[in-house]
Amino acid sequence: MFRMSETHAARRQYRVGFVADSPNFPAAWNDVVEKVRIADELGFDSVWLGESWGYELFTSLADLVRATQRIKIGAGIANIYSRSPAVLASSAATLDERSGGRFLLGLGPSGANVIEHWHGVRFEKPLQRTREYIEIIRMILRGEKLIYHGTFFKLERGFKLRFTPPRSDLPIYVAAMGPKNIIQTGEIADGVMPIYWPCTKWGDLRALLDEGARKAGRVPHSAMIAPYITTALLPENVSEERRQEARSAAAMPLAYYVGKMGTYYADMLRRNGFEAEVQAIIDGWQKGIKSAIAAVSPRLLDAVALVGTPREVVARLDQWAEWGVDEPLLTMPEGPVDEVAALLQDLKEALV
Repeated sequence: MFRMSETHAARRQYRVGFVADSPNFPAAWNDVVEKVRIADELGFDSVWLGESWGYELFTSLADLVRATQRIKIGAGIANIYSRSPAVLASSAATLDERSGGRFLLGLGPSGANVIEHWHGVRFEKPLQRTREYIEIIRMILRGEKLIYHGTFFKLERGFKLRFTPPRSDLPIYVAAMGPKNIIQTGEIADGVMPIYWPCTKWGDLRALLDEGARKAGRVPHSAMIAPYITTALLPENVSEERRQEARSAAAMPLAYYVGKMGTYYADMLRRNGFEAEVQAIIDGWQKGIKSAIAAVSPRLLDAVALVGTPREVVARLDQWAEWGVDEPLLTMPEGPVDEVAALLQDLKEALV
């Protein structure tokens, strides 16, 4: 087990976690579990899984709970359309009990394509639906009789959860990008989970969260900033050719999110000063994926992704933390388990 010196502990208030696997391009599951076990043994803070149209989320999270001892296990994120608030509340409470109080619940609307054409549910009023889900889940976790009158849910019979969860205040995070959603997150949640938010704009994100906190009578910094960060950890002796390959690989999902995932990410980046870069990527898609990836500028990639050796990544995380990041969530390295173990150990040592 590694320990931070008092000097570095004071400087590094941020807590590093990992996104264990891609929901769209899942790796061999046994390898995913083994990498998570290594992150647990090294003392990293959290590990998260998402979902799309692949593995079922909570079944996979249960595997990670059983395979670990200390690391927090997060749903990042469960969408707010395909499961009822009660199912999400009971799932979260069950995993929190089985993990000894280590579970984190991330929620979000996902997007219209997935919700309507995979789940077959109408995608409407995601902001209001998010609020009602969190309010109902909180009521269930507190052991209250479930009587609720909202826009989407009318619950009259007063059902109560039939066991006592270990934590009535289980942390709830929200995947939010638009200003209204971020402000609401500051009102009602414990953290925000943005994707591809530019590093120079963490202060703007904090201001929106704290505006929501004030509206709800909460203290500033009530909601943590826990961004998903596309990350490529490289060995210390990496060649320049391998470094450039890693940058190109990191640009691929960014180009996809900007050009093929609706307008959410493109609009967010435009609002944050990357209008020309967004348009270049969209224009690049007219010629195909290679042109779209090539259109990702170094300025944009460096603003939203981390590519480098463990020491280089930690140096940038230190800077990002000064700008407002609380809980950076890095991409779990790809590759054989033994190679990943070495990279994670080097990262942990760089954080000390």
